[in-house]
Amino acid sequence: MSIVVMDKEVEDQTSEANVTKLSDAQRARIERNRQRALMLKQTRLSTRPYTTDRPGPSGQKVKAPTKIIDTGAGFFLEEEEEKTRAKVQHELGPVIGVDNLLCEGCDKEFMDSYLHTHFDVSICDKCKENQDDNPLITKTDAKNRYLLKDADFDRREPPLKFIVRKNPRHNSWGDMKLFYEPQVYQRAIEVWGSEESIEEAHEKRAENREKSKQKRFDKKVKELRHAVRSSLVKKDRGPHIHEFGDEVYNEAEDEYSKTCQTCGHVSTYEKM
Repeated sequence: MSIVVMDKEVEDQTSEANVTKLSDAQRARIERNRQRALMLKQTRLSTRPYTTDRPGPSGQKVKAPTKIIDTGAGFFLEEEEEKTRAKVQHELGPVIGVDNLLCEGCDKEFMDSYLHTHFDVSICDKCKENQDDNPLITKTDAKNRYLLKDADFDRREPPLKFIVRKNPRHNSWGDMKLFYEPQVYQRAIEVWGSEESIEEAHEKRAENREKSKQKRFDKKVKELRHAVRSSLVKKDRGPHIHEFGDEVYNEAEDEYSKTCQTCGHVSTYEKM
């Protein structure tokens, strides 16, 4: 291997001499290295490097020097290394079998579908298109219909999967979260225990709403009655000031009188 490296060094030094001007000492050193490399190369070829074994002085077989192979990639390999590299084989990986999915609607196999990708539901796209109702439901409708809380969607394991869509009513409104309604129904059964419990909770909430509505109505009626009664009660205006009407003359008593129109007080007097 050292012979090859030396030979390579001689070639590199020779190429550099063609480009730049070398001194006499450098030329002499290059020539000595070249002559030495040629002698070593002739010695190596004379030892029959292409035989695998050759007899030694005592008759035993001695392994011949290895052959140097130029890979063409900027480095050299010995023949044994080349053979070893050729023998290296990587084990073939296991064959991965692809199991098709079975559609819950038509019982046919399929590779992938929209509902399986987004909601992990084994329903093919054809059955999804043939469904009469839309199985997707907004979070607000799901909460009102199945009486669920935000934690039932996000924190309860496993979290319900959803897709995000733009609000069709107004572009500036927030995006909608659409859930797969059968999965929401199953989550409601986990929370409430049964469908009957959900119906009872709906009825109880409806009764509470009616009671709250009646209380608000009674309160408004009471406030209205209080306002009407307050308008009928005379307000205290402080010291009373009489508001007399027209003057009346009593000829028998030869005196005059005036009557207050508010309190009925009569004031009599004489005129000189």
